[in-house]
Amino acid sequence: MTKPEPLKQDPHALRDAREKNLEVAIGREVRALRKRQRMTGADLAAQTGLSVGMLSKIENGVISPSLSTISALAHALKVPLVQLFSGYEEDKGCMHVKAGEGVEIERAGTRAGHQYHLLGHIGSNNSGVVVEPYLITLTSESDRFPTFQHEGIEMLYVIEGVMDYRHGDRLYRLDPGDSLLFDSDAPHGPEALITFPIRYLSVITYPQAG
Repeated sequence: MTKPEPLKQDPHALRDAREKNLEVAIGREVRALRKRQRMTGADLAAQTGLSVGMLSKIENGVISPSLSTISALAHALKVPLVQLFSGYEEDKGCMHVKAGEGVEIERAGTRAGHQYHLLGHIGSNNSGVVVEPYLITLTSESDRFPTFQHEGIEMLYVIEGVMDYRHGDRLYRLDPGDSLLFDSDAPHGPEALITFPIRYLSVITYPQAG
């Protein structure tokens, strides 16, 4: 296996602390941008048609400005409208599933002897990506079945058992501790079940529906 290029994303890099109150976050950003551009409150108020008192309330997070007011402020400060929301910290999804408590579900095409336990699910999110982690168990009674094919990227990690797994026109012998990362748009799936029980983790990622 060739050594991959160093990854450029720093997993330890932290963003500045963000404000959980939207009005306060907008106000802080407006004030910071105004000061950076060496504008007085009176200057910005005049350019946006706001009173100095109203602008002061916005900058202090006392009131919730309308979208038209936010748009006028962004225009006067010469920044994209979304930048005024940049200091706001939205809640980030997180789900903890204890051992044995994954929800057993039926995926399209589920066959006899195949158990799928969904280990967590986060709905709409800002990343634009859906992640579905499954713990899959195959027993000696498992039906043989046609291969899967769907959009996204999938990663398998074998916990116990041995199987031959097909991806496209290639076959991979997967033993405990082995992993397989692949484009799931190619036909794929267990082809030969060698040693039972077979348990493996399958993590599927695909674009969030627009």
